[in-house]
Parts: sequence; C-alpha cells; structure tokens
Amino acid sequence: MSVTLLPLENTMSYPQAATIITSLRHALPYINAHRNRTFVVALSGETVQDNQFPHLIHDLALLGSLGVRLVLVHGARPQIEERLRARGLEMCYQHGLRVTDTQALACVLEATGSVRAQIEGLFSLGLANSPMAGARIRVTSGNFVIARPLGVRHGIDYQHTGEVRRIDTEALRRHLNGQDIVLLSPIGYSPTGEVFNVSAEEIAMAAAAELSADKLIILVDDPGLLDSEGHFVPRLTLEKAEAWLRQPGTIPTHLTKQVAGAVYALRHGVDRVHLVSRHTDGALLLELFTRDGSGTLIDQGAYDDLRSATIEDVGGILALIAPLEEQGILVRRSRERLETEVGQFVVAERDGTVIGCAAFLPFPEERVGELACLAVHPEYRNQRRGDLLLTYIESLAKAQSIQRLFVLTTHTAHWFQERGFEPATVDVLPVARKTLYNWQRNSKVFVKNLS
Repeated sequence: MSVTLLPLENTMSYPQAATIITSLRHALPYINAHRNRTFVVALSGETVQDNQFPHLIHDLALLGSLGVRLVLVHGARPQIEERLRARGLEMCYQHGLRVTDTQALACVLEATGSVRAQIEGLFSLGLANSPMAGARIRVTSGNFVIARPLGVRHGIDYQHTGEVRRIDTEALRRHLNGQDIVLLSPIGYSPTGEVFNVSAEEIAMAAAAELSADKLIILVDDPGLLDSEGHFVPRLTLEKAEAWLRQPGTIPTHLTKQVAGAVYALRHGVDRVHLVSRHTDGALLLELFTRDGSGTLIDQGAYDDLRSATIEDVGGILALIAPLEEQGILVRRSRERLETEVGQFVVAERDGTVIGCAAFLPFPEERVGELACLAVHPEYRNQRRGDLLLTYIESLAKAQSIQRLFVLTTHTAHWFQERGFEPATVDVLPVARKTLYNWQRNSKVFVKNLS
C-alpha cells in the first residue's frame, strides 16, 4: 500500500507571520518581568456569563504557563439572582449589600458551586485542536477565606452575609509554589463552621493585600476607567484616585467600588492595579504584554516626583552629574551652559533634593530627539528611577511626534540596549547634531524606535 503525501498549503501570509514574530519579540521583556509574580484577578459573575469567557480562560492559562502565579476570585451575582427568581424569592439589598437569609444562602451555595465547576471545567479542556492542548492545569479551591458575620448594621440584620476576617495565605502560597491556579469563590468559612456569603470584590482586595501581590487585575464593563466626561483614563495615580473618590460624580458610579478597592490594595502592599475590559477579546494580554496596555493602570504614582527643571534646580543637577563627568560618563557642562539649557531637563525630586535628571533635545524637522543626559543619585539607582526618567522622556518625545530617540554613550551601552535601544552609526544623527559629534570622545550611538 502506497501513501502519497500532498504538500500542505501555507495559509499564513508573510506579513501575518512577521506581525506575530514582532509581537512575540516585543512581549519577551514582559514575559521575563511577569515570571514568578503573583497576580490576583477578579472576575465578576457577569464576566463568567460572557461569550468571551472561554477566551479569557485561555489567556489566563497562558499566563500560568509563562510562570505567573495566579489567584482567581470569581463573583456569582447574576447566577445567584437567577436562582432566587426561579424559586420566587425576593432579592434584598441594604446599603449595597445583600441580606442573605437561609433560603438565599442555599441559592448562593448552589450558584457559586456551579460557577466554580464551570471554571474548573474550562481549565481542564485539553483537546488536541484547542488552545489549551496539553496544558494540564491544576486548579485548587477550598476554605481559604476565613470570614465572620457582618452582623447587625444600621438596624439591619444581614444574617448569612459575612466579611473577610483573614486569608489563609500560607496555604495559598503552598499551592502557588506548586504551580496551581488558586480559585476563590465568594464564600467564607468561620472557625465555628458557619458559611457566609462574602463580596467577591472584598475577597480579591484582601487576597491581593495579604499576599502582597504584584498586581490586582479587575475585569470591568468599560475599556478601563472613564472620567466624568466619559474620556478614557490610561493611568491614574493613587493620590489622584483618592482625590477623585472624595469628589462625587468624578468616577462613574458603577466603577466606584473597583477604584476604592484599588486604593485599598495599593495602600496595603499591592504594587499595581489594572482595570481591564471584560468585553474585548485579548484585553488582558494586551494590558500585560504591550507597552501602552489596553486598560487603566492605577499605581503609587512614581511619576509624581518628576517635573520640568527650573533655574533653581541648576545647583542640584550639577551636584548630581559632577561625579559622572569626572568618570567620563557624561560630557562636562559648565554652570553657565546648564543655566541656558535647563529648560531641556526634567528632574526627579525627593524631599526637596534632586535625585535624578534627564535632558531631552528635539529635532522636530527630522522627527528625532536626543536623550542628552540621564543621571540618578547612587542611593536611588535600585528603585527604577532611571527607567522612570527614560519613560517620561519617551512620553515627551511622543507628544511632540518624535519617532526615534537616540543617545550617545561611552560607558552605559548595555543599559540602553536592555531598554530597546539598538546600535547605530553617526550617519543616523540629525544634521545639526552630526556636526557637533566629538570624534575624539568616540561615543557609541544607539537609537530607539518610538513609533
């Protein structure tokens, strides 16, 4: 018996393949940065009902396969209400909290059990033609949330509604170290053996805080956070988020609880909080593996101490760059020259002291810009201040439609290469800058594409 092998048709065009390759290469730094990090992801019951939910599970499985330590917290509000309606029971909310009587608790347990099984089933999918073929993902759930009764508040007895007392973080870490995905339901257990209906948002905040998670990711209905005028907000500092919460109407009502949760998490040891759309396919991956992300980032506001330099900063800048000039790392600048060029500088300030600076010189006609100086005080070099200054300069360049950023360096080539700069020749410099190139110094040229 003979078998004839027919050539397989190449269904992917070269541009498509090139796009995939480029995307993977750009994602690599983020893959390395996220490995062994702990992310807590909050999924509402509406998210579970969404048609895109299986795709989200695939994306979460990808995170797990890339070494991210995942804790998933799911809600079940619509599933609970569906069961209450089916039994002819009333939905009772007081001050935004469900009053859970004995009959309602039965619906809560039934709904949360069903949602948990649905999620576990999706993570178990391993058909050969599925995105999770061969993944073999272990999902762990259990009595990790220790709760207590909410009790009587404002004269209302909330009965079986509870609040988080603590999270069994030791058990969570043990499972995370074993590469399990931990799944937390909106259920808490008391030392007396009682079961309570607990807010999924509260569990997510508490788990992220007690684990000192690197990220708390909240899936929301919007593209991210919208301001009072409906404009998308890509980034918000902790300080501004708190200010907005104090101003009624600044944050959309349906996102107030999420932003308040973000503030709580950031105040209790979480590094970053992301609000990501549950409706956009792949939004989670775009948020985590691309430079601009897809949702809203809320963080401690490391940029808050960055500002444009003034003439009063000249002394501080000189003190900062003088040791680097003596080592030949930076070109010497006189005080007179610095006073005339101070408008090109941004500074990082801490308690009135300049602890970092960077200079940006644009050449708008050729849509290029020069990172002319970058210096950080030795005591702050392990706090990513250099990265923050570089990112800030890149944002300034983009705002001026600058497409490429170049730097001349003699000592720090590797630092810039690790941040996306590529070797180039003097010929790529703008004409005005090329004529000033110091051939005796023989600085190396590196260029970064910002477009």
